[in-house]
Amino acid sequence: MVEVNGRTGAGLRFVGRAADGQVGAAFVRWPDGRDGVLTRGAGSLEELRRTADVLEKARDRGLPVPRYELLAEVPAGVGVVQERLPGRPPAEVDRPLLETMIALTEQFAGLAADLPVPSMYLLESGPGFCLHESLRRYDDRTRRLLDWVHQVGRDEPGGMSGDDLVHLDFHTGNVLIDDAGEISGIVDWDGIGRGDRRFALVTLRFDAYWRLPGQSLGWFDELLDAILEPELLRLYWAHMSLRQVDWAIRHHGAADVDRWLTFAESRVD
Repeated sequence: MVEVNGRTGAGLRFVGRAADGQVGAAFVRWPDGRDGVLTRGAGSLEELRRTADVLEKARDRGLPVPRYELLAEVPAGVGVVQERLPGRPPAEVDRPLLETMIALTEQFAGLAADLPVPSMYLLESGPGFCLHESLRRYDDRTRRLLDWVHQVGRDEPGGMSGDDLVHLDFHTGNVLIDDAGEISGIVDWDGIGRGDRRFALVTLRFDAYWRLPGQSLGWFDELLDAILEPELLRLYWAHMSLRQVDWAIRHHGAADVDRWLTFAESRVD
């Protein structure tokens, strides 16, 4: 915040640390009393300006996404001050919430013509996530999964296509709920790109597996099978399997690794 104020004269005042998954975010207040969220943006100033423009289009369509109110180059990257949206993370995850989130993705259609297509990282490690090395080192089971991920990466299609807005981390921790139980915000737009809006549903399905252990989610699996071509579902599943298993290996314990492997393997052909 000190760096952003020094560079721009914005006069922001620190309010508190953001919790509930907004890693590295801080709540701030403008001199006129407006509340904001300060983060360090992922990408260059030019890339973040494109993100801001796309989110404005999404707002015009009625999507509850934050406005980027200030972008400032600082020594360690780009400081981003976003509008602080009303609401709080959901206290409970259930089928109605998932269905509402699924329906919201339809409004992502055709919004991202000017953004790059994100990589699935199936043939090479990603920048701090989707690391192949962790699966290669862990055990025979993770090596088998990695071999399958590589096979999917060599097949067609090798990536997403389309002009839809893609939220690469579309899960229940990245929505806000108002007092009436309605979704009042979709946050964490660092992972943004152009492609197929339906990718977000596979991300959400992985989240639902984690948040609702033991609950029947057959309806969600049937939906994925109905709306995604088999080769696309295979592609998106391979990416999310790599992402979640790698993260569990590096940040959690053996029980979590086993749990994610079991879910990933449920669609390995």
